[in-house]
Amino acid sequence: MRAASFLRHRDSALALIVLALIVAIGLRAPVFVSPESLVGVLTDTSFLFMLTLAQMVVILTRGIDLSVAANLALVGMICALVSRAHPDLPIPTIIVMGIALGALLGAFNGALVAYIGIPPIVMTLGTLSIYRGATFLTAHGAWLTSKDMTPAFLAFPKLSVLGVPILIAIAVLVSLGFWVLLGHTRLGRGLYAVGGNPVAARYCGIDLSSQQFFVHTLAGAVSGLCGYLWVSRYGIAYTEIAQGYELTIIAACVIGGVSIAGGVGSVLGALLGALFLGVVVNALPVINVSPFWQTLISGAVILAAVVVNARSEKRGGKLILHKARLLAGGGAST
Repeated sequence: MRAASFLRHRDSALALIVLALIVAIGLRAPVFVSPESLVGVLTDTSFLFMLTLAQMVVILTRGIDLSVAANLALVGMICALVSRAHPDLPIPTIIVMGIALGALLGAFNGALVAYIGIPPIVMTLGTLSIYRGATFLTAHGAWLTSKDMTPAFLAFPKLSVLGVPILIAIAVLVSLGFWVLLGHTRLGRGLYAVGGNPVAARYCGIDLSSQQFFVHTLAGAVSGLCGYLWVSRYGIAYTEIAQGYELTIIAACVIGGVSIAGGVGSVLGALLGALFLGVVVNALPVINVSPFWQTLISGAVILAAVVVNARSEKRGGKLILHKARLLAGGGAST
């Protein structure tokens, strides 16, 4: 109970910080808090929402996946090439293909991490380069633009569901899926147990290898979905798509309270961490901050948030350990 209260307190504090940030920016540039602008921020941040959750489940097991953005780029390029070669192919088929390809790339990571014993950071650093190189070779170094894609391929990310942009709707569905997985299934509790106390988890009969394989495959599937959505939304596919984005994803996880040491994190916290970065990135141009300063300011904000998170995590260490022990025993803290 105390561990859950601690995590909820962190999420509440981060939510207040995000709200205060939006209000402060709104005072400086009222256009930023208009409904259209805020919907635009959420739409732009949809990819970060989904990929942060994908990265979170890997980190929960004391791993990390540096290849998610490269996975996105490769799958996005393949989807664009397939659309050009088969213009009559239904969009749902392309989406399913993207998810399956992403899952396959993630499963490759997971298999070597889980069953060969390669450290996740080493494995995914290697596949980051492999997938980027494969993206270049797949298109022979060429860029694909909207002229190479069918109207239906490009139109899907611009659709709305009951007035809600479909990218936001998809991000909500993905978030609900992760919420159910992590908070209401034995498999999800096992992920926390593995990260919080691997020895205890093993004694409880939780298979670390299968957990590692699962989380990397899941992260790959989400990356594959984002690959199609990213390319179709922006109408361009090339080798450097989302290059360096994996660092932003990891930063969103840490800001949201996901412990790099494993076993700690919540879906709400991860989403708030992503929203925090989304607001910062979208606000800087609105308040006329020079592009030369935007990267520096974004980095400084991330660093400050990470330092605050680290201090909070240190103070709450005993509560977190208690939560991990409860989860390792199959119980749930409330």
